[in-house]
Amino acid sequence: MPLWYEGPLAAFDTETTGVDVERDRIVSAALVVQHAPGQPAEAAHWLIDPGVPMPDSAQAVHGLGDEFLQRHGRRPGPVMEELARELAACCAAGIPLVVMNAPFDLTLLDRELQRHRNAALSTYFHGPAWCVLDPRVLDKHLDRYRKGRRTLTDLCALYGVPLNDAHDAAADATASLDLVRAIGRRYAVRLADFSGSELHARQAVWHAAQSRGLQAWFARNGSDEACDPAWPLRPFPQAESAA
Repeated sequence: MPLWYEGPLAAFDTETTGVDVERDRIVSAALVVQHAPGQPAEAAHWLIDPGVPMPDSAQAVHGLGDEFLQRHGRRPGPVMEELARELAACCAAGIPLVVMNAPFDLTLLDRELQRHRNAALSTYFHGPAWCVLDPRVLDKHLDRYRKGRRTLTDLCALYGVPLNDAHDAAADATASLDLVRAIGRRYAVRLADFSGSELHARQAVWHAAQSRGLQAWFARNGSDEACDPAWPLRPFPQAESAA
């Protein structure tokens, strides 16, 4: 049996109207599946008309504007349903799902599903639990004292992974998939013995510890910014109690 980073992997990525998972919308998404290193990857793409104005700051990142999305994008509801079913199908087939900064993309998909389909992302998964691989969490645990940013662009440069057309969902997903394979190979001695499900569970613990450390750093520097320890999916925020 091949090691987890030499076997089949799928990668999911989105482009959005912003960075607030509770309010922003998905405008582009991609799912890339590769059955072994070096084999051609199969990519599926989605464009969505979010039904809300595209902020200039977001359009500057991914280049998708209101007019283009209104002309070429689909209604959000059916697309979110398709995305959830495709991700669930990968997991049901035992294919680990690579998601860079998973709590962002997966939580945003969950909120979109609840907004448009009145259903949580978790309800689409049956049988084997999902297995998520997050290159950001993996790299931060394996090389925790390295200074510098850990964006997809930074990590691809560090691990020698090509990233062409950054902020295109399919390009970012493909790079994330290759990045996870590169991390697995570089740290094979520390990672090879884990199964996908074991590594998923470890990442939840590692991310929580990373969040606590970042929260403490913010506190020492006088910032009240909050770090959510949940991974790979943030819980739905509880409504504040009435006064």
